[in-house]
Amino acid sequence: MDGTSTVPDPVAPSAPPPTPPVPLTALLARDDLGLRQIAGPDAGESGAAVQWVHTSEMADPYPYLLGGELLLTAGVHITDPGGAGVYLDDYVARIVEAGGAALGFGVAPVHDTVPRALVTACDHYGLPLLEVPPRTTFSGVARAVWQLVAEARLAELRRVTQAQQGLATAAARPDPVPAVLRQLAARLGGWAALYAPDGAVLHTAGTAPVAGTRQAVRDLSEVVRPAGRPGPAPASATDSVGGAHLAAYALGGGQGFALGVAAEQREPGDHTITGVAVVLLSLLTGKHQGAADAVRSAALVRLLLGSAAGDVAPLLGADEWTVVHARGDAGNDPVAHSVAASALAAALGSGLVDADAEQDLVRLLLPADRELAGQPGWTIGASAPTATGDLPAADAQADRALRRAEATRAPLVRHREAGIAALVAPAEAAAHARVLLAPLGGSEALTETLRTWLSLHGSWDRTATALGVHRNTVRQRVTRCATLLGADLDDPDVRMELWFALSRGR
Repeated sequence: MDGTSTVPDPVAPSAPPPTPPVPLTALLARDDLGLRQIAGPDAGESGAAVQWVHTSEMADPYPYLLGGELLLTAGVHITDPGGAGVYLDDYVARIVEAGGAALGFGVAPVHDTVPRALVTACDHYGLPLLEVPPRTTFSGVARAVWQLVAEARLAELRRVTQAQQGLATAAARPDPVPAVLRQLAARLGGWAALYAPDGAVLHTAGTAPVAGTRQAVRDLSEVVRPAGRPGPAPASATDSVGGAHLAAYALGGGQGFALGVAAEQREPGDHTITGVAVVLLSLLTGKHQGAADAVRSAALVRLLLGSAAGDVAPLLGADEWTVVHARGDAGNDPVAHSVAASALAAALGSGLVDADAEQDLVRLLLPADRELAGQPGWTIGASAPTATGDLPAADAQADRALRRAEATRAPLVRHREAGIAALVAPAEAAAHARVLLAPLGGSEALTETLRTWLSLHGSWDRTATALGVHRNTVRQRVTRCATLLGADLDDPDVRMELWFALSRGR
């Protein structure tokens, strides 16, 4: 790598992007100016650009230059063009030393042609030399540059605004972290990666510009990640490898996540775009602390110390709850699953979430009066509104609703209380269920298969899909249930009674 630089200050995505420089080729293309390059590296091949215009007839303009200027001169300070070789060599050297981007020489009224020694010096030091024709005023050149600067700045602001909107839209998707990375990589025209606190790569997007980029960015991410080093880690770090520009950013929240990016080109607004992504990813991966967290913490402590659920419920702000079970496509990676679960909880407006990566399951508690809608990328099952003391039964309802949703490929299935089931006291229903289902010997496999099969109207294929087993296994289990129960499962009255027992007995 060519050398790492670090930045201790945090990223400021709200700051406007810096003004893009004007390519020298854009000035040369202006027919109204009639400029012509007569020395120095070709503007098209070198990518030379100017940031502003300065006019000076000083013999040594160095003290008055900031860098990036197109310096305009009529050569008033050149009194002997034929014998000024050493003088003009020093003159051009000082312009290059000051960071000047190009030199414009006005032909007439002082000199009829550009001094040959000046052309030689510009070729020697690699400074683009432009001939300004008599009809073109220096003020006209300056005005053209400012026009081009304004156009470039407007275009860059438009690009940054569109990128910000795209990133915000990506953050609202069901897979927000991968979506934000894909959007960022596309906007930068490069590659982006999210690193876990232990340095593992969680997600990547885009195409690495050159060989070795991935490892180089990963190494750079270690610079911004706290790792037992003394003092605070920098907020960002930059480097380059094989002509590609690399950068790493520490995400907020103090969890140790880091963002790495790589691109062949670095535009003025790229830092602003990346800053927006840093903020969004920090929100998606960070742990948010606040009053709501304090209340949930107090409720947990009271439960662990023996308080009844009904006594703790008022702390959470609702008398009735809906239990939600959801399954997405995050897989069983703990970090990715946790991030996806947090995004789902935010979309549903709940801070009470349990992410079980091993079961690829997310469980949430929603106040019963809160509207529940399907979420893109998720399959959801929801219980009926339930008092705090009956949440275990509601959990079972949500589980069955999720299984039904998966079997029917519905985005959202709700448990509904209806018919005679609502007329029987829960305790009596549970007692009846225990007696009726006793012949099954408490076999979870048989009980769950029979429940799912009945809920899907005796469909072997959909039951197999919901349980994740072969359809022949479903047939064998259902046949075994019929034998143990001594029941004709083709009889609708038998099915109704068994369904009542199975739905009441959990």
